[in-house]
Amino acid sequence: MRDADSPATNPTVEFWFDFGSNYSYISTMRIEAAASRSGLQVRWRPFLLGPIFRSFGWESSPFVLQQAKGEYVWQDMVRECRKAGIAWRRPSVFPRPAVLPLRVALVGAEQPWIGAYCRRVMSLNFAEDRDIDSVDAVASVLHQLGLEVRDVLAAAQSDANKRKLREQTEAAMALKIFGAPTFLVGDEMFWGNDRLDDAIAEARRLGSRLPDRRPRTP
Repeated sequence: MRDADSPATNPTVEFWFDFGSNYSYISTMRIEAAASRSGLQVRWRPFLLGPIFRSFGWESSPFVLQQAKGEYVWQDMVRECRKAGIAWRRPSVFPRPAVLPLRVALVGAEQPWIGAYCRRVMSLNFAEDRDIDSVDAVASVLHQLGLEVRDVLAAAQSDANKRKLREQTEAAMALKIFGAPTFLVGDEMFWGNDRLDDAIAEARRLGSRLPDRRPRTP
């Protein structure tokens, strides 16, 4: 099981995402609350979609390369964001580069601020149509969250962390992840924002099969 190292009483949903992915935006804005309602943990897995696409011979998103699909997706985003109750503005640059914010997400993946950070970066891209891949943009987000901006950026831009993001992307390839968002629950894969609820249901199902480790009252 991929999440065997997580606590037995806290089933986990692995969330593989890229800040340049429009459907990852919707999932990012709702996954933490949805998981919390079901007593689940989210394991944040930032990775780079670009190398995945290039391995298929694509130089950009299929939403760019295939005109009819792209036209449909932008209409669909309006509907899906309205359904989720989140803001939407079609980005003037798509897909936006997101290497630096992904490196920061990797630094914060196990930190309590990761959800708020990811939601803010996604909002900049898909609700405000603003750059997300500059030091100034990322520093502003970190400052808003009350974090030590210089320390976080230094850790994100270290050679070790850059290598770690490459390795995480290679791990995504090894897992046969082909797009984002992707959710892994145990040995099951769920692809697309419209499968988030199914992933949570599967995590709940697995959790119900675990022994009850709560202390017994006399």
